[in-house]
Amino acid sequence: MDEPTPSQVTPPATATPAGPSGLAPDTQEFLKALGSPTRQRIMMLFAQGAELSVGHVAERVGISQATASQQLTLLRRGRVVTSRRDGKTVYYRADRDGAQAALAELQSYLKTCC
Repeated sequence: MDEPTPSQVTPPATATPAGPSGLAPDTQEFLKALGSPTRQRIMMLFAQGAELSVGHVAERVGISQATASQQLTLLRRGRVVTSRRDGKTVYYRADRDGAQAALAELQSYLKTCC
């Protein structure tokens, strides 16, 4: 079977329209979210399906709670983590669906441009 031409490649249904770089804003946020060594260390905490509060993330990574909260906000904006509230505590975990959607769009983009 022949490879689809760039005009035949369909972005994932969850993708938003492409921005100036050719990537959807959601995918741009995904790439930004993974661009920091601190955020990469935070993501490794969620590798086995863990669900952690901001305090636990801060303690395990060795950063302040304020910094952990800021980093988790960027990860959530990038669809790398998702959150839920239980009373006053917010718990975070990996957002596999969000990451897979961003990766699918990135793969499509790379096939088109490269």
